[in-house]
Amino acid sequence: MFLGIDLGTSGVKALLIDANQKVIGAGTGHLDVSRPVPGWSEQDPAHWIAATGAALDALKAQHSRELAAVKGIGLSGQMHGATLLDASDNVLRPCILWNDTRSHVEAAALDADLLFRKITGNIVFPGFTAPKLAWVRNNEPEIFAAVAKVLLPKDYLRLWLTGEHISEMSDSAGTAWLDVERRAWSPELLAATDLDEAHMPRLVEGTEPGGHLRAELASRWGLSGPVVVAGGAGDNAASACGMGTVAAGRAFVSLGTSGVLFAANDAYLPNPESAVHTFCHALPATWHQMGVILSATDCLNWLEGVTGTDAAQLTGALGDDLRAPTGVTFLPYLSGERTPHNDATIRGAFVGLAHQTDRIVLTQAVLEGVAFALRDNLEALKAAGTTLHRVTAAGGGSRSPYWLKAIATALNIPVDVPASGEFGAAFGAARLGLIAAEKADPLSVCTPPATALSIEPDRDLVGAFDDSYARFRALYPAIKGVSS
Repeated sequence: MFLGIDLGTSGVKALLIDANQKVIGAGTGHLDVSRPVPGWSEQDPAHWIAATGAALDALKAQHSRELAAVKGIGLSGQMHGATLLDASDNVLRPCILWNDTRSHVEAAALDADLLFRKITGNIVFPGFTAPKLAWVRNNEPEIFAAVAKVLLPKDYLRLWLTGEHISEMSDSAGTAWLDVERRAWSPELLAATDLDEAHMPRLVEGTEPGGHLRAELASRWGLSGPVVVAGGAGDNAASACGMGTVAAGRAFVSLGTSGVLFAANDAYLPNPESAVHTFCHALPATWHQMGVILSATDCLNWLEGVTGTDAAQLTGALGDDLRAPTGVTFLPYLSGERTPHNDATIRGAFVGLAHQTDRIVLTQAVLEGVAFALRDNLEALKAAGTTLHRVTAAGGGSRSPYWLKAIATALNIPVDVPASGEFGAAFGAARLGLIAAEKADPLSVCTPPATALSIEPDRDLVGAFDDSYARFRALYPAIKGVSS
């Protein structure tokens, strides 16, 4: 048996699979996000441990015999979070999360140093880890002075599980401290934030062992024998392992809290000016490019809260057939935007409202706005040298057929829907646990799922969506002057 643990923003999922990759069971634990100041986003790392414990306790309650047979664990996690520890591994402050934009001034200052783009192949985004440490240095100097280790969220979970400070390439590529081509920490970039390699965890590949489960925890859940904890992956690379998006030419679109357009590459292909992320993949000698939008299903969740109507009801009211854009445009910048704008201060908007605008029209505009933001990502990937011919859908938002039709038509490429099953980050993490424990061939393990159906662009509406996308593109510079 093999276990995948995915530390997300809103919860932890533990997924158990057997040697044939059949899903045996799953457990979950809930997480909340603290937003003490507009633009801030934090979590207490102690809550990650509690939620992971709850997820594994639930799994043990249902599948204790199978859980006892686990030989490998893979970790996946939300990226970029700054978990700051002192010399005794005590947490110094709440973790600053991936969607926290407080460090936009520090990010711009680091990005102005030409070494960062040259060595990392990426813009220094406010959500990345390095500018967060620069912010702490500038605003919380006593805490900064006490920092002995900086860990990413899943690697703090690993510290609890194994007692070791270890990370891997895909997650570490999102810190702005990694030499992404060499797959090693950059002393020059660490020095730019008054840190050095002693502050960083040891690096392994995602498919390699990254510690062993502590005996105390093995006993708690009834596991026996040595249990390998794999290097694992950041959440998007883990999802790619779950989706089989590990070879050049394969891609997926994810509709989670954030939105991602992800393409696997067999070479390092940086183009930071496009605002596309170029990161290491979880597999050795493999990289990936991705465009990222900060709010995807978060936009629908926001509309749910405003209207008091369940998200499934909102999307269900649109019916089965794709509608032509109405002229109401939604800009999904609820917490700033990454690709292609790299703008932490921009905020969302509805444009084109009229007396007859109702809840259905607003829902349609929200779904289209996210689809058009993903179209921005598609164009950015083209500029970075990657042309996509089709994508596979992933994430909670992919359960809406209407949304997938809007995305296929906005991108003007087919969207493949996997056959029912688990293919997300927890499943990808479990696959990495299997590879590390069994020394298995990654490509033979990380195969793509069967396709249940392919959603083609609506040819009758492609032109209308193109026109609406052009309006969407024109609105960003128009609102930037009044909302930033």
